[in-house]
Amino acid sequence: MKKIALVTGGSGGIGSAVCRSLAAEGYNVGVGYFRNRAGAEALARELGGFPAYADVSRPEEVAAMFAEAGEVETLVLSAGIAHYGLITDLTYDDWRELMAVNLDGAFLCCRAAVPGMVRRKRGNIILISSMWGQVGASCEAAYSASKSGLIGLTKALAKELAPSGIRVNCVAPGVVLTPMLKDFSEEDLENLRLETPLEMLGEPEDVAELVAYLASEKSRFMTGQVIGLNGGFVIT
Repeated sequence: MKKIALVTGGSGGIGSAVCRSLAAEGYNVGVGYFRNRAGAEALARELGGFPAYADVSRPEEVAAMFAEAGEVETLVLSAGIAHYGLITDLTYDDWRELMAVNLDGAFLCCRAAVPGMVRRKRGNIILISSMWGQVGASCEAAYSASKSGLIGLTKALAKELAPSGIRVNCVAPGVVLTPMLKDFSEEDLENLRLETPLEMLGEPEDVAELVAYLASEKSRFMTGQVIGLNGGFVIT
């Protein structure tokens, strides 16, 4: 019987690549989605997995998603939204919406997944943060704060869950070519490329390959780690 992996934000740019990489490793993949039902269902059919609906900011919907998914062996937390602008233009509602999806959603999914993992004495949780969670970004205060929160959550849960055989790690991507960059001009992207020491921008598959490694036994001695994947843009 195939092990189950659940990927929140699984119909998104990074999430869909992660779903494909885990399916290639033999997982039965739950393609998490909120609005993009058609995309999630199509990807699930392609991979022989299943669509997994939830607004991850709502506890009752997260609980229902996990009840339907079954015994999740690997949980990848990729759901997220962004907000660009000065903090003085950031409304409280904007702040709360972003935190509810990016940070509260991760907490709710971890809380739902952990009891079963503890009972089975195994499991793997991989959080998708950002290099801005490591160093902060001007005009992205809320996004940076939420992604920094994921890093703290990773380190705390790694210590809490290690005695139960559960590993928790974090990937902090740099500039990755996904629909989240749709508002960036070609000039903006070229400037970001030139600012990156490797003089290239990331692809979703770069993140997906690292996630597949973290989900495998090849990384069995790794937990509590925050791995930068940014072409040298941020070196901590």
